[in-house]
Amino acid sequence: MTLCAKCKTRVAKRPCPALGSSLCNLCCGLLREKELHCPAACPFLGRHKSYQEKKILEKEDEILRDERLAWLVFQLEAPFRVFAERSPSLTDKDVILALEYARDKVKKGTSLIILPGESLKPRNALGEAVYQASENTRWEAPVILASGIETYKKDEKLRCLDRVIRTVKYLAQDNPGGRAYLTNLAERFARIKSSSSVR
Repeated sequence: MTLCAKCKTRVAKRPCPALGSSLCNLCCGLLREKELHCPAACPFLGRHKSYQEKKILEKEDEILRDERLAWLVFQLEAPFRVFAERSPSLTDKDVILALEYARDKVKKGTSLIILPGESLKPRNALGEAVYQASENTRWEAPVILASGIETYKKDEKLRCLDRVIRTVKYLAQDNPGGRAYLTNLAERFARIKSSSSVR
């Protein structure tokens, strides 16, 4: 009976091509594509990939079911619609770079110190627009409460930015240089506009 190469307590039932030894089921699931660079030929990677994608989508659904967070996601995506209308050359890859720029800036936080090599001018105009949307968006509850208008916490901004990044990558996986996400976004905004004009 061979013990797991990672935890050394449970029985190793899965040969791991990345480690060259065996893992228990739990450690395989915990380390897969996080701490291990699993080769595409790994039978456990392929078998469990759809399960992992389903888990991620369920987490994303939690964000969209929360009206407050869904509003932030909507505001984060709004600059892409405006930029896409002005610039037909904008691609999904540009959107991903802008989102990553905004996410990095949210993580860093506001800093008054300018490090050597940094400039006051934004490196990514679209990313800066998304960052400003994350900073300026407020939530006003439909029912007037004592709390009034709320700001978003740093972790909420990061969760919503990560959610949009995953959506763009999922829609653009076949062609990041294309506009699959931007087309989808334009269709969603058009549906919102038509449903609001019906009322």
